[in-house]
Amino acid sequence: MIRKYKYLILRRFTQIGIMFLYMSANIWGLTILQGNLSSSLFLEFIPLSDPYAALQMLAAGTLLSVDLLIGVFIIVVFYGLFGGRAFCSWVCPINIVSDLSNYIRRKFGFNKIQKKQPASRNLRYYILGLSFVISFALGVTAFEAVSPISMVHRGLVFGMGFGWSAILIIFLFDLFVLKNGWCGHICPLGGFYSLIARFSLIKVDHNVDNCTACMKCKEVCPENQVLFMVTKESKLVLSGECTACARCIEVCDDDALNFSIRNLKGERK
Repeated sequence: MIRKYKYLILRRFTQIGIMFLYMSANIWGLTILQGNLSSSLFLEFIPLSDPYAALQMLAAGTLLSVDLLIGVFIIVVFYGLFGGRAFCSWVCPINIVSDLSNYIRRKFGFNKIQKKQPASRNLRYYILGLSFVISFALGVTAFEAVSPISMVHRGLVFGMGFGWSAILIIFLFDLFVLKNGWCGHICPLGGFYSLIARFSLIKVDHNVDNCTACMKCKEVCPENQVLFMVTKESKLVLSGECTACARCIEVCDDDALNFSIRNLKGERK
């Protein structure tokens, strides 16, 4: 039974553990991980910076420090080569809220009632582009100013305040209005990491010979459009929109889905 939830348990441990380290730095002065999800210092000398926030700063006319640029480089290389869009499912605290809402939707049959999604998943890319335009026009980091991710993170570290409101709004929106509404349709940060994740070497691999078309994978996947090849062909999930949450791998009873390393030479052929 644990095998069916091993990645989910590991994701929750990672998400809660990261938040605990940030809180520990503020409360007890521990120096393992200091700062926030936009700009951090790991072990007091390794900078980690959100590249999306850095691009907004550039658009707003801000000069970026060397440490910030080094932090951006580290994050882009890690997620670009290995992590893919794992930030969304392994780090971001909003993912816990979104997953809970999605679970309740499935449990009470809300997904069957709402046959058609009222918004396109491409909406997040339009918001992504708009955030740079607003940052340039107003001279501020547009998304950072209103980001529920930042609100919740600051709330966990310094006291919730508006963080509770952000959690409640996203939970109710995902539950009653739009399945995976925030993470799968609106969040520009998720859209940004989707663009980086296209080049990741670690992907989910589908083996059509083992697949029995039970569709459990597509039922639990927060970005089920990336599993278009299920029942059709053996193929890697190359879309950057895959969050690498591994729920599809866990629920598959046929061992038809697993993590794999891309064969770039084979793909070119």
